Amino acid sequence: MITNLLIKNILTEANCDYARPWQYGFQDPASPIMEGIIDLHHDIMFFLTLICIFVLYMLVRTMMIFHPTNKNYAKYVHGTLIEIVWTITPSFVLAIIAIPSFALLYSIDEIIDPALTLKVVGHQWYWSYEYSDYKINGNDSIAFDSYMTPDDELKPGELRLLEVDNPIFLPINTHIRVLITSDDVLHSWAIPSLGVKLDACPGRLNQTALFLNRAGTFYGQCSELCGINHGFMPICIQGITIGEYGQWLTSHYSEEF
Repeated sequence: MITNLLIKNILTEANCDYARPWQYGFQDPASPIMEGIIDLHHDIMFFLTLICIFVLYMLVRTMMIFHPTNKNYAKYVHGTLIEIVWTITPSFVLAIIAIPSFALLYSIDEIIDPALTLKVVGHQWYWSYEYSDYKINGNDSIAFDSYMTPDDELKPGELRLLEVDNPIFLPINTHIRVLITSDDVLHSWAIPSLGVKLDACPGRLNQTALFLNRAGTFYGQCSELCGINHGFMPICIQGITIGEYGQWLTSHYSEEF
């Protein structure tokens, strides 16, 4: 298992699965949802670039044609046709953008017969996790707390403010349901590489879906201002194969299905 985790860390270094200094752009996607978010962003940026160029061109042409020294256009104050065009065209562009946006939103909310349920509870200032599908000695579920690793306990190569003492182990190519809530104040469970960002609200149970495309170590942080130690409650997910996930369960717990 240690060798396998070392390989996962090497893959994480090869991919952009955590924030880099002076990083520009998204982290490398590791889920279909994140791939869809990146594709939608690129599509919208394409339209945005064309619109910005066109608007800039129109502004420059207007300044040149309707200059005070040009007496021929002094009497023109409005144009019915152009007002109709610049009202209908943006509506048409927004309709084109809305179609993939709604499809992506539907995909984010869709839960496809999950094979595993992970419960997440936010605290000031750490996360608690529970694998409720398994039982220890036929009684309690698999549950643990996850705290940030202090700077003086970091090992060479580990990331400051992102490493935790108990990471989450999840199988790849598996539909996973995540239930998120909070024990005290508002938190937000966010992992950029997986395209997940969901609020943890006291007294409310939020739900989302996960599907890891590849193995690796994926980092996230609380994205809702929750108090003085808001910046010190990271999230660490180890994506492993189904076989390795079974070995992890066997080596750490004596579960009864």
